[in-house]
Amino acid sequence: MNDERSFSVEEVDAVAPPPKARVEDVTPEPRRRDYLDGFLAQKPEPVGSGEPGGDIYEAVVASLKEIYDPEIPVNIYDLGLIYGVEVADNGHVVVSMTLTTPNCPVAESMPAEVELRVGAVAGVSTADVNLVWDPPWDPQKMSDEAKLELGML
Repeated sequence: MNDERSFSVEEVDAVAPPPKARVEDVTPEPRRRDYLDGFLAQKPEPVGSGEPGGDIYEAVVASLKEIYDPEIPVNIYDLGLIYGVEVADNGHVVVSMTLTTPNCPVAESMPAEVELRVGAVAGVSTADVNLVWDPPWDPQKMSDEAKLELGML
């Protein structure tokens, strides 16, 4: 197989510039209104008292932030021991929580203290505490504030 290639070279002094793009006979569309127009003026929808951001829910969370783990100088909410807070319309509150370990020395007293403190919140009729072990607690559940307090950040 014979593969012959030939090249021709042509020398030039200059190359003509390419033509510029031109738009002719176009009428611009009227400018559309901003899609955020009116959005920023809207008022937020009211939040129920038992939902995050609601009065009772936030008061329950504040009361949980007043309870400190006796071995770790961080409140149980920021420590990540509280897995859930549910507030019913009738003021019944259910707190799902765990402890750092099943052998925690406050395993018997901590849930009772949580129930007592949450039950004392204005607007709460009854409080129940569910102590759960699944998923198990680990340091990743702590808030950044708790990690900073413990020197983990």
